[in-house]
Amino acid sequence: MARIGGIDLPKNKRGIISLRYIFGIGPTLAEEVLNKANVEHSKRVMNWTDDEIARIRQIVLEYKVEGQLRSEIQMNIKRLMDIGCYRGLRHRRGLPARGQRTRTNSRTRKGRRKTVANKKKAAKK
Repeated sequence: MARIGGIDLPKNKRGIISLRYIFGIGPTLAEEVLNKANVEHSKRVMNWTDDEIARIRQIVLEYKVEGQLRSEIQMNIKRLMDIGCYRGLRHRRGLPARGQRTRTNSRTRKGRRKTVANKKKAAKK
């Protein structure tokens, strides 16, 4: 089993797919890493040699992935909240930050619905 960037890659998947299990590596970057390492895209992880794994690991170290990337993202969000910009306020309140509508939808950010009861009308005499 290949361990790259602190992640155990699935051994029975193709290399280009298994590299995407690392946070911060998507389809384009996975292809780029394999090209730089001279590893065939369709080759399965279990068929990688130790030399190929070492080359891939060395190339992945050049990029921000996993914990380093997660901490940078959290610092960016904290900075937005500290300066009090609109996006920071939306993060602070737990609402969508990119202009989506909130009258309906956005349940993922807002949580379960909190139903508010109506006021009872005064009885007519």
